[in-house]
Amino acid sequence: MIIGLLRVRLHIPDANSLKDKRSVLKRTIHRLRTNYNCAVAEVDDQDVWRSAVLAIVTVYAQKAQVESLFEAIGGELASSIEFELVEQLSEYL
Repeated sequence: MIIGLLRVRLHIPDANSLKDKRSVLKRTIHRLRTNYNCAVAEVDDQDVWRSAVLAIVTVYAQKAQVESLFEAIGGELASSIEFELVEQLSEYL
């Protein structure tokens, strides 16, 4: 059993308030939870308007499955027009 953690930092240039930021994040988190077998939470920069850090966690039998899922998630986040994917870091347990 492999537990995978993907930590991503997002820059949301059009967010002019925390309400704008939360709107973008709510849609993004819902989409990730719905389309992928993962848990998602905002874990840092909660009070910063244009920045967010998300933790995405999943469990699979093999590391290759987790890596494949994280590649798909990274690709989807990188192609978003609502924000920029600034950084991503993967960890495996």
